[in-house]
Amino acid sequence: MDGLRRRVLLGVCTLGAALPVGGALAAVPSAQLVAAQSQIGFVTHQMGVPVAGNFSRFDAQVEFDAAHPERGRFVIGVDLGSVVLPTSDAMREVVKPGWFDAAHFPRAEFASRSVQAVKPGQYEVAGRLTIKGRGVDVVVPVRLERSGPLTVASGSLGVKRLSFAIGDGEWSDTSLVADEVEITFRLALSGLAAP
Repeated sequence: MDGLRRRVLLGVCTLGAALPVGGALAAVPSAQLVAAQSQIGFVTHQMGVPVAGNFSRFDAQVEFDAAHPERGRFVIGVDLGSVVLPTSDAMREVVKPGWFDAAHFPRAEFASRSVQAVKPGQYEVAGRLTIKGRGVDVVVPVRLERSGPLTVASGSLGVKRLSFAIGDGEWSDTSLVADEVEITFRLALSGLAAP
């Protein structure tokens, strides 16, 4: 065996010995969203009166291993045109340009950048929330717990609607519609090991 072939073979063997068994890091388990048992909602206040709504269409891409939460990934997308509010007038209004502008910005998205364990079953998921083309960095507290065969990710996040240009003109007056909005979520996921 000549010197060059010996060096190449030695290099390949060294690389193979350095890799974990299987040749790469173990894949992070992926979950499937069980939409029928999941919910994304929000509460805002109009002239001091709470108004609750939710979205009927959303999706989630979740990869998570409780043994290695730092490898986790959460991407949540929401169809803004699927908003459900107490009245049909409010539902027609909120998708217009001054509010969600769902015709031009049909999707809101949260994409995680890091996942950190706080204590067993509780995590801080840092990432970017984008609505109407405007992105804001947020940290979302997430609780993971087992519910029968499913893992449920739940939590809430306070945001300011004006940071996303939601509500303009007369509606930018926060004495009419509060700037603060509380987003709540419950995502039922299959395919994850018990947290």
